[in-house]
Amino acid sequence: MNWNPTPSEDSVSRRSFLAAGAAGAAITTSGCIDRVRSVVNHSTTDQLSLSIATVPADADRQNVQIARRLEERLEKVGIDVALDMRSRSELLEAVLLDHDFDLYVGLHPADYDPDFLYEALHSTYASEAGWQNPFGFTNMAFDTRLEEQRQTDGEDRTEDVKWVLRGLSQEKPFEPICFPDEYRVARADRFDGWEDGRLATRYGYLGLEPADDITRLHALVTNSRMTVNLNPLSSTFRKRGMVIDLLYDSLGTEYEGDVTPWLAESWDLPAESADTSESTHTATVTLRRGCQFHDGELVTADDVAFTYRFLEDTSLGRAPLKSPAPRYQGHVDVIDEITIESDYELTFTVTGGREPFKRALTVPILPAHIWRERVNQHAVSGEFTAPQGRWSVVTDNNVPPVGSGPFQFDTRTEGESLRLRRYDDHFTLRAGVELPEPTLEELRFTVDPGSASSIGRIDDGGADVTASMLGAYSLGAIPDSSTIEQLKSPSRMFYHIGFNVRNSPFSNSHFRRAITQLLDKNAIVEDVFYGNATPTATPVSGDWVPSDLEWDGEDPVTPFVGSNGTLNVKAAKKAFERAGFRYDDNGRLLGGY
Repeated sequence: MNWNPTPSEDSVSRRSFLAAGAAGAAITTSGCIDRVRSVVNHSTTDQLSLSIATVPADADRQNVQIARRLEERLEKVGIDVALDMRSRSELLEAVLLDHDFDLYVGLHPADYDPDFLYEALHSTYASEAGWQNPFGFTNMAFDTRLEEQRQTDGEDRTEDVKWVLRGLSQEKPFEPICFPDEYRVARADRFDGWEDGRLATRYGYLGLEPADDITRLHALVTNSRMTVNLNPLSSTFRKRGMVIDLLYDSLGTEYEGDVTPWLAESWDLPAESADTSESTHTATVTLRRGCQFHDGELVTADDVAFTYRFLEDTSLGRAPLKSPAPRYQGHVDVIDEITIESDYELTFTVTGGREPFKRALTVPILPAHIWRERVNQHAVSGEFTAPQGRWSVVTDNNVPPVGSGPFQFDTRTEGESLRLRRYDDHFTLRAGVELPEPTLEELRFTVDPGSASSIGRIDDGGADVTASMLGAYSLGAIPDSSTIEQLKSPSRMFYHIGFNVRNSPFSNSHFRRAITQLLDKNAIVEDVFYGNATPTATPVSGDWVPSDLEWDGEDPVTPFVGSNGTLNVKAAKKAFERAGFRYDDNGRLLGGY
């Protein structure tokens, strides 16, 4: 396999070197503040014990089934295991903010472009809070290749991404398991146009063609987080941004892997063939004129520049240390400087290539007059502190939200429902704008925690569509009826196991590899997802995947130790011994090595 974890001296960027050093120092000292702590018992004479963080079955049945399967296998190889059940938000808080976990099973949001691996793995983010590198992984060779994929385009970039995927398959700070098929159901007699959009994005709710006299859409969601918190920066309440994309505009919008102008009327981006030897490039963005936030204030270049500065440091320079947003930081990190040329034109100085910059254009544009005032109000309270991901500006519920998107906030009942109404001044409703528009006066989202009951409500005519991805266990309950339309789309999200590599024994890549070989991904897809998922060895799919990592009936790097779903316990134990661990006479794996 063409993967060398040791970069040549001259190929390690200064940024990589400094990032790895800073991250290592931060992790080393973090124990002093009791933020990062190992819950693993690794005394040399005691049985190794660890916990698996997961969500309960009523939150995600597949998730907990994978966790239970892993628990069973770990116990068979002599490890004492406990399941740590948490709500979705509590799990995200433990993993993303507290870094207080051994390993977890979860659904990663991923993204349309493999640049999301930069924020998932770069050492710069190893001690930060949010979706940036929650594993605490540091590796200068990875950093260099992650940076190079940002600087290049075409085949060169593809090769850089393939190198990262090969390295990931060896190092395993996290282990992808499968991509689930996303199923939803909709009433077939009320709307046309479902097939043109993805219900996990804004496109799923724009451009619909309602039947006569229908002005409202009633959607069901299986979790209540959107009724509790509408802060676009919250990492514990947001995974994918469908509602945020309806409330807030972005400069560009992604559809089927490409980003095109949205709030931006036009842009002049760095050419794909831009000279990669240049450290920076410039891009010009021109805004649509006359766009307004939902409170009537104009959207101007000042709001755009503010947004990118704010995402880089939510304290706006007032805190002793920068407090980057717990979401979107990896997106905006590619932007070095923004110059406001006029009320509607900006020049971006970009340190990366064309595609990473286009991804940066998909962040929500925030009204400067509201968010700047929130920071000012916090300053009035006395000494200014803004711990990343934890201070009020990024954790408050942001109700009512004020964006400039195609729908605006109307009402909510916490834990039960959220109602949005059409923003009649949205630019997509202007003559001559050829973009999908809000055709409905109202969107109502009602919480129904059960996938099966949601299907029943659609069948009974009690709602129009299931907005959440249905649980695989419930798909057999979809009636064979002409009044029900089944909607299927591929998923970029993937189920995975995440390791806290800050702590022993998860800092040992051989130990992580031994754990990943306990799981039969084929059996998980068949038994847990009933065949409605695709097993994978990589967190991305398609042409990015090198041929030697393509799924061919088993994981090409760390195949399951067993056959037909049955673990070969003796062989599995050998893998842990090769990782440097030993067993006592009772077959218990000891904590020290």
